[in-house]
Amino acid sequence: MKAVAFDRYGSAEELQYQELSKPIARSNELLVRVRASSINPVDWKIRQGHLQLLTGFNFPKIVGSDISGVVVEVGREVTKFQPGDEVYTFLNPIAGGACAEYAVVPESSAAIKPKNITHAEAAGVPIAGLTALQALRDLGEIQAEKKVLINGASGGVGIFAVQVAKAMNAEVTGVCSAKNRDFVKGLGANLVLDYAEVDFTQQPEKYDIILDAVGTKTFAECEKVLQPEGVYISTLPSFDNLAPMLTSWFLSGKKAKLIVANANPSDLGILRELIESDKVEPIVDRTYSLAEVAAAHVYSETGRAVGKIAIAIDS
Repeated sequence: MKAVAFDRYGSAEELQYQELSKPIARSNELLVRVRASSINPVDWKIRQGHLQLLTGFNFPKIVGSDISGVVVEVGREVTKFQPGDEVYTFLNPIAGGACAEYAVVPESSAAIKPKNITHAEAAGVPIAGLTALQALRDLGEIQAEKKVLINGASGGVGIFAVQVAKAMNAEVTGVCSAKNRDFVKGLGANLVLDYAEVDFTQQPEKYDIILDAVGTKTFAECEKVLQPEGVYISTLPSFDNLAPMLTSWFLSGKKAKLIVANANPSDLGILRELIESDKVEPIVDRTYSLAEVAAAHVYSETGRAVGKIAIAIDS
């Protein structure tokens, strides 16, 4: 099968479009013909070697986590899916494997793809959409009319966070660049702040939830604009947030938390319902072919993508 993999850590130039062996599904797995994937920052951070203590030195490593595709084979213990089903989910980012013509997926993490969107759009949902949903619902305990601020509202996680928060009837403030103000407003944000003009941590408004989807603000900076029981949630681990995240487990009051998305088929089902009811719309900034994954990585590293970067994999 065709796949994009690297044989050593480094720049995007290490990514090679090559022929590799097709994976074999075990008894509890699905063999999926991948129709699309997408780029997440964790993909190129792994390729750069930032997580090599976890990813190790067993090469080649196929990049990518998000997948949308069609089931072609099922293991003997699989009961919920059959060949021909269109599914979406994400693979363990440490293992990778999504930027390939075929991938194996545990039955326990797969879900039926939304029917009203393309595979390229669906492939942008799993990691980013689940991060937004699980952060706001599980860590933030979002409720109607709560005040939510999304830092990085035009990015991959941010676009879902704004829409999910609005679907839950929260009052949403989005933070992004001036050029994306109208775009974020169109997603449903009640107010949009240009980060170059306004530092939300220096304003009088206080929030019940601050979701930092780009990792540019610490808990210490955000603490003064949190409500007494407010929650700061980051998508990126950092040394500055380590202490408050640890003490949040034991102390009442304002809390700092880190979101790590879980490939939960039930939550993928919730996202499917939100998408099929037109409450959430996946936004694809650019689409690259499988052979162009290196270029997609380079674009993702600029931090300028509005929404998701898709990888279309020809049938």
